[in-house]
Order: sequence, then C-alpha cells, then structure tokens
Amino acid sequence: MLSLRPDPKSIVLCADDYALNESVSQGIVDLASRQRLSATSVMTLSPLWPQHAPALRELRGAIDVGLHLDWTSEFAQHAGWGQTLGAVMWQSFKGGFKPERVREAMERQFDAFEKAWHGPPDHVDGHQHIQQFDGLRQVLCEVLLRRYGSSSQKPWLRISHTTKAGFKGALISWTGAKSLHHWALAENWPVVAPLLGVYGFEGTVDAYARRMQEWLREASQLQTTALVMCHPARQAEAGDAIGNARANEFAYLSSDAFTADLQLANVQLVRGNATNQ
Repeated sequence: MLSLRPDPKSIVLCADDYALNESVSQGIVDLASRQRLSATSVMTLSPLWPQHAPALRELRGAIDVGLHLDWTSEFAQHAGWGQTLGAVMWQSFKGGFKPERVREAMERQFDAFEKAWHGPPDHVDGHQHIQQFDGLRQVLCEVLLRRYGSSSQKPWLRISHTTKAGFKGALISWTGAKSLHHWALAENWPVVAPLLGVYGFEGTVDAYARRMQEWLREASQLQTTALVMCHPARQAEAGDAIGNARANEFAYLSSDAFTADLQLANVQLVRGNATNQ
C-alpha cells in the first residue's frame, strides 16, 4: 500500500542585515535569486542602502523585503540616538525612552526604506530584536497604525519568541515578545512566529548545517509557520564581529546540502504575507 507524503510545512527564511556591507548584500541577493531565502531585512541607516536597493528591487515579488529597525548598530549610534545593546536593554528596563525622540528615529528609518524601495516594507523586525523592547515597542505600534493601519496588506511583524534556544533564546523572548504578540492579536495585525535560528554564531559550516537540520525538524512539527533568521554573507569582512559565521551560513545555504535538508524535513520556503492570507 502506498504511503502518501503529507503536504510540506512552511517556514519563512529571513536574512537579516541587508546593506550592512557589500558582502552581506551580495550574499543575500545571490541566495534570494536562487530561491534559497524568502525574506530579507534592511538596515536603512546604512549609507549603502540607497546604492543596494536596486538589486533588491529586481527581486520584488520573489521575496519579502522589510525594515530591520535599528537602535544598536554603529549606524544608529552615528545617527545620534543609538546605544550598545546592553545600554538599550537597561534603558528599556528602567523606562528611560522619550517617545518623541523614538518616534522621530523610527519615522526616519521608515522614510529611508520607502524612498529607496519605492514602497512600504513587506515586514518589520528589529536589529537585535529591539522591535519588542519596552519603550520602543509602544511607539512602533503607533507608527505602524498611523502609516499602514488602513492598508489592505499590512507589513507583518516578526515576533521574536523562541522555543528551544537556551538562555539566549529565553532572553530574546523576555524582551517583549508576548506583549508585541498581544498587541498584534488585538489589532488583527499579521505576524510570523515563533523564531528559530538563534545560536551563538560559533562553529563551522558543518555545525551550522546540523543546527539548520534541527530547526527544520522543529519547524516541521509546529502548527504555525515559523521564521528562521539567518545572517549570510559571501565572505567575512574586516570589522564584522560575526563575519566568519556569516560566511559559514552562506556556504551552507548556497549548497546542494541545504536543498536536500529541506526535502528531507519536508519543509518549503514561503513569504511571510503568504502565511497571513
């Protein structure tokens, strides 16, 4: 008797940090053009974003392109409001953000995205998950409602709620995933959750492959469409703290082994908007 294979489970595979540097942008475009990604998130404070936007516009409709809201990178610090991750977490904990300044900084990033992309973002997330930090999350929700609340296709939100990622994953979830998700449910706002892909950026290409195999197996057992974040680049660049990890991720995601692992896990890549229709 023939055993029919069930329909494949879906994941959104999102490459973060587009426009961080040349190697990151080139790697993401390369992978997306070969259907090895289904989304990417853009650092619009980078001076490279206007130059790198046209390459993504060539892929419009093939992948989701969204805003990687930033408060902790060197770009944000040069913009005048950014801080280290630790400082931002402490300010969030003690309630030190000024809503007017937060709103101005966020609007600037949305404006920069739309100017170069020639349209609204497909989704919104945050560099180092700041989209859900207390004091930033509330203003983001206000900005989203004002800019896109009446849109028939609202940009989906990444909810950085992790499942099996140890202390780092628990810390990410603790920063405000539940509160952001509750807001989205109340406003009928599209989301993608949970978040997979969390690790310490250590190890080899083979180690990353084993991690991805585990994430794919986990995703195949979920009732919802998970988001797997990744950080690929064609090669490590000087000054990039996780450059070697980026190169390892690119090597695996561009390989035949990755497509074989997708088939073995019975998982397919989809855009985030497809999960909210």
